[in-house]
Amino acid sequence: MPDKPAAEVAIDEALVRRLVVSQAAALAGAETSPLTRVAAGWDCEVWRLGAQWAVRLPRRALAAPLISHEHRSLAVVGTLIEATGVRVPIPAVRGTADAGYPWAWSIVPWIAGHRGIDVPRGERSGWAEKLAAALTALHTAAPADHPVNPVRGRPLATRAAVFAERLETLSALRTVTAPQARALADAWREGIAAPAWNRPAVWIHGDLHPGNLVADRSRLVGIIDFGDVTGGDPAYDLAVAWLAFDREGRDRFLEATGDRYDRSTWTRARAWAAAVAAVFLVHSDDEPDYEALGRSALDEIASGT
Repeated sequence: MPDKPAAEVAIDEALVRRLVVSQAAALAGAETSPLTRVAAGWDCEVWRLGAQWAVRLPRRALAAPLISHEHRSLAVVGTLIEATGVRVPIPAVRGTADAGYPWAWSIVPWIAGHRGIDVPRGERSGWAEKLAAALTALHTAAPADHPVNPVRGRPLATRAAVFAERLETLSALRTVTAPQARALADAWREGIAAPAWNRPAVWIHGDLHPGNLVADRSRLVGIIDFGDVTGGDPAYDLAVAWLAFDREGRDRFLEATGDRYDRSTWTRARAWAAAVAAVFLVHSDDEPDYEALGRSALDEIASGT
């Protein structure tokens, strides 16, 4: 992504090893297991520690609260989700600032499998029932003092100006065709027109798309990256119906949720899917996996179902 923020702390193997040795010496293999950087996103880096563990560290101050949110929320909802057979990265070590590193960090179990984004849409239908069960477990009442995300799970109207700006950018750059732009705009307009969520806030993942799902091909294995966890409208998470699935998988996913979510919630979910697809299409110039995800999601949204 051309506007990916620069890291504010230099994270290298020596730093990660110092943190692990100083705060997780009792963890099996902490001092001697190999360390390998496996991801460096906008907000965090992930290092694999041996075969069992992963170390997750913020790379900029703005992202530092995300780890604290994970520490807090996964202590509450992690076991509920894992009871459905879907693993989540419940912290084994809640690291603190130390050894020249200024923020909280985590050691979490390594969840073996493929990145969901690498599994073709046509092979994802088998995820539907487990993902529905996991979200049913997650979408329980959130406490009044839940972590607050300024973007995720809020009323759609609060993001209207940003969505319009992104749609204008896509049209100006001819990244999408006129019919595709209309499909995104129509999905958004229908979501805005639908009744808003008027019940108590529920826990939501806040960044649910195939890049944050772990799979063994057609079997869903885990859900990762709970840094954007918050309380609010579950429609934000349910956008995954269009972000992850084709028509068959989406039908199975909707059926598996039963009558838990009403029609208005699904209409808002499709609008959020349009918003997330626009984000991927605008900001994924040098992230071809996510640009492709945005395009395939756009096709699903344009199908009208």
